[in-house]
Amino acid sequence: MAEKSEMSTPIDRALPSSSPDANAADPSLYTWSTFFSIMTGNASPSARQSYFHTRDLLNEKSDVERAEKDKRWLFKHSPIIRFLQSEIALLSPPATTADLAAPAGQVPAPSSPSAEMNPAASIHEGNVRCKRCTAAQGGGFDSQYGILICANHMRNRKHLEDTLAHEMVHAYDHMRFKMDPYDLKHAACMEIRASTLSGECRFMREFWTRGQWKITGQLQECVRRRAALSVRQRPACKDDVQAVRVVNEVWESCFNDTRPFDEIYR
Repeated sequence: MAEKSEMSTPIDRALPSSSPDANAADPSLYTWSTFFSIMTGNASPSARQSYFHTRDLLNEKSDVERAEKDKRWLFKHSPIIRFLQSEIALLSPPATTADLAAPAGQVPAPSSPSAEMNPAASIHEGNVRCKRCTAAQGGGFDSQYGILICANHMRNRKHLEDTLAHEMVHAYDHMRFKMDPYDLKHAACMEIRASTLSGECRFMREFWTRGQWKITGQLQECVRRRAALSVRQRPACKDDVQAVRVVNEVWESCFNDTRPFDEIYR
């Protein structure tokens, strides 16, 4: 199964079309016979696409509710999410009067690590949005929008934690290093750091969910693979060869830079 990129498609292209026809569910496509055809490899690409599209439409409400619940739990209890939130908060410029006048729900609660800094330049529950996505990705980061979590692609809370941590590393890099995601070298560095530091390339996730069973060098191989996949989908990237070359060019400096952690966290 093809990997979903954690940040490769612009957020506006990842969200569903506003066309009513594009968002109409046909329950007749969501059947056990189609499911077993997919499992046995006998389903056509169009049947697979129709099945998963219909499943996502029918389950949209429950998927989003589950993702929102997990998101709230992670901001309260996850060590990596709370740590990244506090580190991002330290980089935020002072809040202005306009920032503090933002609508309710967009400003962190007083007890959160980022409450005394600029809510317009922080990551908190209000600007992490869980939505149904049509693109094959787990989430995305945009400096204006915040973080998108693709609720229909989240397997469980741990998967959401890895995805959220990945996007929060992007947010940290955007504020700390002023990286340009349209520059291929910057994009490669962002993806290398996010895949390394978020935990999404740890051995057990590779073993159980991606069928990658290599013992030695597994972390580096996973990070290289995922970074190249993401860079390849950038408009400025011509082909797979260029994507791999760009990743290799920035590899040493970006893989070994573990800020804001002292070392690779997990």
